[in-house]
Amino acid sequence: MLLNSQKPASLGFESLKFDHTRKLHSHPSRILGSWSVFYRTQKPNGAPNPIWCQSRVCRARGEHLITKVWSNVRNNSTVVETRVNDKNFERIYVQGGLNAKPLVVERIDKDENTGRGEESVVGSEAENINYENLEVSVGREESESEKEAWRLLKDAIVTYCGSPVGTLATNDPGDKQPLNYDQVFIRDFVPSALAFLLKGEGEIVRNFLLHTLQLQSWEKTVDCYSPGQGLMPASFKVRSVPLDENKTEEVLDPDFGESAIGRVAPVDSGLWWIILLRAYGKITGDYALQERVDVQTGIKLILNLCLSDGFDMFPSLLVTDGSCMIDRRMGIHGHPLEIQALFYSALRSSREMLAADDGAKNWVRAINNRLSALSFHIREYYWLDMKKVNEIYRYKTEEYSTDATNKFNIYPEQIPHWLMDWIPEKGGYMIGNLQPAHMDFRFFTLGNLWSIISSLGTPKQNKSVLKLIESKWDDLMGHMPLKICYPALEYEEWRIITGSDPKNTPWSYHNGGSWPTLLWQFTLACIKMGRTDLATKAVNLAEKRLKLDRWPEYYDTRNGKFIGKQSRLYQTWTIAGFLTSKMLLENPETASRLFWDEDYDLLEICVCALSNSGRKKCSRGAARSQILV
Repeated sequence: MLLNSQKPASLGFESLKFDHTRKLHSHPSRILGSWSVFYRTQKPNGAPNPIWCQSRVCRARGEHLITKVWSNVRNNSTVVETRVNDKNFERIYVQGGLNAKPLVVERIDKDENTGRGEESVVGSEAENINYENLEVSVGREESESEKEAWRLLKDAIVTYCGSPVGTLATNDPGDKQPLNYDQVFIRDFVPSALAFLLKGEGEIVRNFLLHTLQLQSWEKTVDCYSPGQGLMPASFKVRSVPLDENKTEEVLDPDFGESAIGRVAPVDSGLWWIILLRAYGKITGDYALQERVDVQTGIKLILNLCLSDGFDMFPSLLVTDGSCMIDRRMGIHGHPLEIQALFYSALRSSREMLAADDGAKNWVRAINNRLSALSFHIREYYWLDMKKVNEIYRYKTEEYSTDATNKFNIYPEQIPHWLMDWIPEKGGYMIGNLQPAHMDFRFFTLGNLWSIISSLGTPKQNKSVLKLIESKWDDLMGHMPLKICYPALEYEEWRIITGSDPKNTPWSYHNGGSWPTLLWQFTLACIKMGRTDLATKAVNLAEKRLKLDRWPEYYDTRNGKFIGKQSRLYQTWTIAGFLTSKMLLENPETASRLFWDEDYDLLEICVCALSNSGRKKCSRGAARSQILV
């Protein structure tokens, strides 16, 4: 855990100086050149109103509203004032306080510069994506599956005021009850964004990042409870609202979990947003987006939400069930591996992107301390192989001591019978969860793959995970890669843990279903570890069925043999995951921009050494000699 004397205290966002009653103009959110102008109204002490866009203004797109220069954005938008002490991390406010005026939109010349020597781009004519040509391959002829996938991805694009802002979760014309599948999800859009970026089309990703930033929670209230400033929505929808007989307005309507099944806030949305922001800069070279003051503020709001002190003793994030890709009750509450791996990646991404100002060193110090503690915690306590299973099998319990071997009081009887026969002689993986007296021994694919991609695991551990996947290919891949978790909860265990969830029946949906969208993450992990043969084998396996099966959301049965019983067809992230995997395999050098190498400096940072307490005894030295290679 971070020590109070070594990390800045939480941001003093209670000092935000906004005039919540001030009416801002109803204009479209404009994505022009290196920055955009957003307008937002806010209810007093309540939820932020959606972003509005008048259709009559949208028709003037590229004709009358041209943005002003970068310097005026710096002068009129959010400004950061640094306060470095133990009580206030930073104070964020709008320049001019209660009397701040809306940004002025003026015409500028096309060749006027906007940061880092980039040219300001005027309207959609200068930076419009030619979506009609997305299916044209560069350098080789695409397969029929790829051509259809590009066409479907293009058809799933959502526009707001004439600008592309994301992709629908699914675009099945035969689906009469789309529920929330007709919305743009932050999590689901990531593979779509990567597919566009790898194709050289960055505008839609830029628009998405900036529009979702404006939807970020500041005063979001769900049944009189505020989940915290900085929360990113799970999804948003573009709605047309009639004003009168001749006019309509478009509005971005976000969902922070108040409409979701279980009403759980999405912990992973903000983490994915930061990861995608880094990927956008790495691939396009447009680092000016990261340097914008509003984007820097958005990053810090998410960091402040994640780095806040609480009652938890662990450096991992404590979350509820359903807070990530597995968004239903599946017994993953506590410290699920998926969240920890994304958290680690978001921290490393933020450290790269934070602007070098007076307060940056305090953020970097806090991030480094948390990264060091988190990587040690996961590598030491989440890792499982044959040797570790045998160690747990011989654990002594009820150890009250700082020198305890069984630090979390794990009872050996918790080791499931399936694991004894399933764990291979060579290879291992990160367990799904760790809490006092509880280890979730299930293999969760996304968390393990992202541990490889982010270097949360050691190089030796990362290689071992792929060895395990290779040795257990039939279990984790079967007829359709990849199993979201293994094994499924069955019988009485399924009834108790899932609450008899009729959608998460054994070997279906999140309870052991097969999700082809995980292909791109598996491909990225394999490229990083030099195992492109495994990725190629998995992609070829999926390509044989996806087009024929109409691009399902997930597959059922132990071997992924059948299309999921409630699976949506033409699922966008299935399509985008396949395309991203194909492009990564075609240009493996591009993958290096999307993963992280081992940070050896973190191995030397130990928060325990900064403590004045004599009660703390760090076991990191012994652990480093065993697992840090």
